[in-house]
Amino acid sequence: MKNIFYLLLISILLFANENESNNSSEFTKKEISVFDENNSAQAKELKPSYYQEIIKTTPDDNSKEKNIYLSYKSFPEKIFKNQRFEIVLKAIIPVEDYDKIETRFINSQNMNVLNPESPWIEQEDKTFENKFYFKAYENSFVIPTFQVAIYKDLQLVEVENIKPKEVSFSEIGKNIDNFSHVIAKDLVINAHKTKQYNNDELITIMDINAVESNLEDFYIKDVKEQGISKIEDNYPEQNLLYYLVLPVHAKKIDFSYYNTIEKRFVTIKIPIILENELVSTQTDLNPNKSNILLYKRVVFGFLFVVFLIIFIWKRKKIYLIFTLISCIGALIYSIPNKTSILKKDSYVYILPTKKSTIFQKTDKDYIVEVSIKRGEFVKIIVEQGDKSMIGWVKENDLIKN
Repeated sequence: MKNIFYLLLISILLFANENESNNSSEFTKKEISVFDENNSAQAKELKPSYYQEIIKTTPDDNSKEKNIYLSYKSFPEKIFKNQRFEIVLKAIIPVEDYDKIETRFINSQNMNVLNPESPWIEQEDKTFENKFYFKAYENSFVIPTFQVAIYKDLQLVEVENIKPKEVSFSEIGKNIDNFSHVIAKDLVINAHKTKQYNNDELITIMDINAVESNLEDFYIKDVKEQGISKIEDNYPEQNLLYYLVLPVHAKKIDFSYYNTIEKRFVTIKIPIILENELVSTQTDLNPNKSNILLYKRVVFGFLFVVFLIIFIWKRKKIYLIFTLISCIGALIYSIPNKTSILKKDSYVYILPTKKSTIFQKTDKDYIVEVSIKRGEFVKIIVEQGDKSMIGWVKENDLIKN
């Protein structure tokens, strides 16, 4: 009987140990590791050579002492499609044992940060600020969560996140025919010039300055040929050289932009004035199509025929000499221009001077006729169907055939 009792007791103890072991195993399975990637905030956009995955092991708690305190100094309430806008971030870093501050942008959608490498500027003791510029493309955009990390000898010291605020989004100018797609705090036309482009068209160059704008999106409706010749982006200030090819009978350029200070559309009208100086530089640019050149060919051809007839009749050497001179002259003015290749991304200037306005930047290699040379510039003719484009390029932008 005792043996049976002992056997039952041993069985109960073994069953209890096994059950306890299973419970312990279940608890271990349910415990969440602090290194679980699903709980970490990962920066997807900026990954320097010393990049480390940043994992926040504890939730934010204002009652606990931290080494980074983040807040927004400036955040927009409303933005427009393709508008550039600014967010100013403030960071208080009470510790001194670090040598680098890094910013990451997490989980953004349908928008770009334009200056991701912007440095933090110390405004006062242990207080820093940074201005970041963004541009949203779609209604479904998401402003990123900002993640600021401090490092010591490339080792992560601490990281802090701050989520974006709510902001409204709208698209403007849909029903305004002359809207140039530019949204700016201010826009000024510095200068504009118009010259003869060909027999049927004019070309106008505009020099535009703008503040807190998106000049890279500038576009005027119903103008078939237009584009950016040059843009300088020192945001918040921008400078744009823009060209428009217009019908020869055009009298003005009319466009509008949205002024974010006045909160209204501002219309700008530019009269088209054909400048004689520019026109005169384009007269007789193509030697093969010039009336003067045609007259020279006719004269030398006529003289060649006359002196040849006289030489055959008189048989005197002097008439032979005149005949040869006339023949050489006729040949010189009949020889076509040399051809060359104008390289992609070359600038075409209105005049052969360094300060001349650029009216086009080539988007591919072009086979061009080379006319005359003046200093470091060469006059070129580009045939485009029944039309021709004429301008000046730097000699080192040409590749000889």
